[in-house]
Amino acid sequence: MQNTRLNNIFESLGDRLFSFFNNPWRRFSLILISFLLGIFIGTAVSTTAGQAAYWDVPVAVVLTFFAEVISRYTYRSQRQNLLGFKFRNSLFPDLINIFKIGLTFSLFIEAFKLGS
Repeated sequence: MQNTRLNNIFESLGDRLFSFFNNPWRRFSLILISFLLGIFIGTAVSTTAGQAAYWDVPVAVVLTFFAEVISRYTYRSQRQNLLGFKFRNSLFPDLINIFKIGLTFSLFIEAFKLGS
């Protein structure tokens, strides 16, 4: 890529964001927000799909596919890092994985609510 002013601005912005979220408390707060957002989205999707009974199965298939794609992306990159590639503690895969965990957790909670 060419070394333009716009490119330099985006690179410096990325470096500043990385250094800002390098703080452990800010990283933990982002992870917590991602988890809670996953719970919220999972609850919203399941209750919205539950209003019309014919959307239950397609929504479950889409959410399962979404969770499997995220798992494949997250754990494949960790496996490749363990094989000798440059290890980089990236925030984005962690946030997506925690979002997936919150989404799955909310679906379990909704299932327990329906079972009681």
